[in-house]
Amino acid sequence: MSGLRARLLAVPTERMHLWLMLVLTFTTGINDAVGYLGLDKVFTGNMTGNVVVLGMALVGGSGLPILGPALALVGFMAGAAIAGRALRRGDRSWHGVTTLVFAAVALLMLVLGVVLLAAGGEPGQSLRVTVTTSAAFAMGMQAAAARLVGVKDVTTVVVTSTITGLAADLGSGKREGAGRRASAVVAIIAGAATGAALLKWHVGTGLLLAGVVIGLATWVGDLHDRGRR
Repeated sequence: MSGLRARLLAVPTERMHLWLMLVLTFTTGINDAVGYLGLDKVFTGNMTGNVVVLGMALVGGSGLPILGPALALVGFMAGAAIAGRALRRGDRSWHGVTTLVFAAVALLMLVLGVVLLAAGGEPGQSLRVTVTTSAAFAMGMQAAAARLVGVKDVTTVVVTSTITGLAADLGSGKREGAGRRASAVVAIIAGAATGAALLKWHVGTGLLLAGVVIGLATWVGDLHDRGRR
């Protein structure tokens, strides 16, 4: 353990935070794949997608859900608001409350995964809506905490602005930050592919994996923060 701790502390804070936010971006891909493909076309992290789905559903005749995306949007905002209030007094980008917020996200994802597994087969409508709303709440908390950590272009929940920055910089001949932005895009694609693949086993498996990965990232981040202090 001491050797691992020493190796972690040798990593500069900026680089460590980048790695951790990329890991969390990977888990968002998992969650969104599970929510959209396995739980009635609802994004739990990508609120832009939910707004678009909601807008199309309101027109009617598309077969798209209204309740799920609407509640996910409310849940995401509530999670971000609660986390933002909890984090408002922090004097560092990662501190004890940051760890608690990320740990709460990990715990909630694990609980949701267990609930889906315990439900057995295809989850009913009420359970699907409950899970997607709760997962969106967790992703809102994660996004607020990631905002405090402040890795540029890596929000952990969306990559539209990241892709815009990457393409604009490449078009203008700039290369600074291109690797970071490209890594975020790859991370969310890899997460979505993983989440889709895990649906072959069970809809709850992806959420369990996301919870475990978020928990490990939280532990590493807390260990690094304590050591650096």
